[in-house]
Amino acid sequence: MNWTDVIEHTLTTTRLNIKRFGEAFPIVSMGDGKYHLTDHTNWTEGFWSGILWLSYEYSQDPEIHAAATRTTESFHRRMIDGQALDHHDIGFLYSLSAKARWITGQDEASRLLAVEAADMLMKRWRSGPQLFQAWGPEGDEENGGRIIIDCLMNLPLLCWASEQTGDPVYARAARTQAEKSRRFLVRGDDSSYHTFYFDPQTGNALRGGTAQGYQDGSTWTRGQAWGVYGFALAYRSFQEPPYLETSKRMARYFLEHLPADHVAYWDFDAPQEEGTPRDSSASAIVVCGLLELLEHLPENDPDREYFREAVTRSMDSLMNYYFTAGNPSEEGFLRHGSYSVRGNSSPDDFMIWGDYFFLEALLRLERGVPGYWYERG
Repeated sequence: MNWTDVIEHTLTTTRLNIKRFGEAFPIVSMGDGKYHLTDHTNWTEGFWSGILWLSYEYSQDPEIHAAATRTTESFHRRMIDGQALDHHDIGFLYSLSAKARWITGQDEASRLLAVEAADMLMKRWRSGPQLFQAWGPEGDEENGGRIIIDCLMNLPLLCWASEQTGDPVYARAARTQAEKSRRFLVRGDDSSYHTFYFDPQTGNALRGGTAQGYQDGSTWTRGQAWGVYGFALAYRSFQEPPYLETSKRMARYFLEHLPADHVAYWDFDAPQEEGTPRDSSASAIVVCGLLELLEHLPENDPDREYFREAVTRSMDSLMNYYFTAGNPSEEGFLRHGSYSVRGNSSPDDFMIWGDYFFLEALLRLERGVPGYWYERG
């Protein structure tokens, strides 16, 4: 299948899902081909909204536009209610909903909502240790000084808010977080910690750890993927060469540790044997990260061809062996994603973020549509 055929199949599935999901939001499946649905209680609702906006951009289908608009309006209600917003994943929620609607249709209310979301994310900023606290309330004994590699994907919302408002405070905090992540989450061999702990009063570095990976010193593949994409986006925002170099190094590590079919296992250090879960979502994220990275590399960069070929190999495998091809009995795009293998929560199922990044990768390849992490033009 070519990219156009695959996109058309995703549109078939999306149109069916609009009817199946109603006002609810998919998160992961439970082994039956059906998505478990939530109602603005998690960090993942933005990915369904993002799929709808990408699908509308490609198809110009008014039915999809109406569904995308409805989901975005529900994010207004979530903000008013303050529902499940006390965490670092505000960018995942509002970049792919409110900011997406602003980017695609210049809706002023959505622009203001996205700025409000950036203000909400700033409430996670801890001035003592100079970091965005990932989880838990301020002063939490376990998590008060804890950062997480996923947060790199939430920082573009802050950089965008500085552009929109002229206030540098958002981007300044984002840069500090990106630099702390580069120094402490990325290890000397270019692998990564999922999380890192700092003293919440002094900011002194304590130790690396994990919540989702095989063990504290292992490399959780989705975390490595967030690093590849997140540091490439940090370079776009700050134009500082260390972020580009870090993205390149993490990408090489990811690609050099892939199995023969070029789709990642859930952790690079987990025993790779029959039945070890894959994480197709990690590979979809990395493809998007590589495509972002390629935009910033000069034509004579020795890694360009290597990364371009890696995109082709991973996408060919995802399309031919993991994609559901519009099968009406399956509600997701990519099989064999893993949510939390360690927690035995959907270790081999559909992941709505995997579906989003797969579609983003397809639209980047087919039409140069980059998603909703930054303002276009």
